[in-house]
Amino acid sequence: MIKRVIIIVMDSVGIGELPDAHLYGDVGSNTLGHIYRDIKGFSLPNLERLGLGNIEGTDYIRAHEAPIGCYGRAMELSKGKDTITGHWEMTGIVLNKPFPTYPKGFPREVVQAFERLIGTHVLGNKVASGTAIIEELGKEHIETGYPIVYTSADSVFQIAAHEKVVPLERLYEMCRLARSMLTGEHRVTRVIARPFGGGPGTFIRTPNRRDYSVDPPGKTLLDYAVDHGYTVTAVGKIYDIFNGNGITRHVHTESNRDGISKTNGFIKESGEGIIFTNLVDFDMRYGHRNNVKGYGLALREFDQGLTCITDCMDEKDLLIITADHGCDPTTESTDHSREYVPILVYGRSIKKGVDIGTRKTFADIGATVAEALNIKGYYSGESFLGRIL
Repeated sequence: MIKRVIIIVMDSVGIGELPDAHLYGDVGSNTLGHIYRDIKGFSLPNLERLGLGNIEGTDYIRAHEAPIGCYGRAMELSKGKDTITGHWEMTGIVLNKPFPTYPKGFPREVVQAFERLIGTHVLGNKVASGTAIIEELGKEHIETGYPIVYTSADSVFQIAAHEKVVPLERLYEMCRLARSMLTGEHRVTRVIARPFGGGPGTFIRTPNRRDYSVDPPGKTLLDYAVDHGYTVTAVGKIYDIFNGNGITRHVHTESNRDGISKTNGFIKESGEGIIFTNLVDFDMRYGHRNNVKGYGLALREFDQGLTCITDCMDEKDLLIITADHGCDPTTESTDHSREYVPILVYGRSIKKGVDIGTRKTFADIGATVAEALNIKGYYSGESFLGRIL
């Protein structure tokens, strides 16, 4: 009997373009495949042992002769390719309309409304890399005190400010005001505080980032789990993605390594429920930066840490490793990519080497968790638990 499920999301580790990738400008994207292709001798032995190379479409990875896990892939049914959409779908929320994005910056009326709320002008208002825009506008920001507003290919409203110019609490207040303002057609997924330090030429973002997300438009698997008396532990930005809904305890992380360590710590504790971890470095530090080498190193780091995770599990634990979208670092784009995501399942009480096939929606993950924990009232997706037990 399963008592606890550990879900680890390798943020942006897609495994090949979805059939509708052409609608998103992502034809040919294959995040993991192109890393295998472009890094000589690349391998992820622990993930491959679970069955990574046995998944349909992963012809670029040698299939394992006797995988110890179950394996498959999932399509995204929701419209969009962002982090929140992917995570929400895993837990039962399928969106028929994508969140708004702003490839030319925010409309002037939106910026003016924000300026009125905070009582000052802003700089920027364009699509930009977070590290590049503070180098571009950091000096002017220090001189004027005006916060830097920018967005990306994601549905986000980001506010950057130097910690010695705009105190953190003031920056967070600005973000809360922006969140209250961005509703209706401008309901972006997240408002993000992006504090930084240093000086011209040495500006660096600090670890005091804070996300202000929208609430899910309904109950998720996490809410149902809490209703059933389970502990739901959020590691990394999971708390922000669900805006705290359906979470009983949480911890933020500074890196993938920190996320793996904290996940291991929670696994070592006894208990029942869900441990939900997001490892964001793949996406934030490497996918969006088109850094193939760094992405590969981060994957190897996780693969090495996977042994500790599986060793800490007991007979009643179930591990699910997946992703939320792609972010192919080998393409010209620095945007997310519309891709299949892997599903790898491991547990000492489940079968080995079972192919769960191509799932029609990420929600099948949530359905499987709900069935494993005997959570009633959750009906989104189709469970594959019966195939692996």
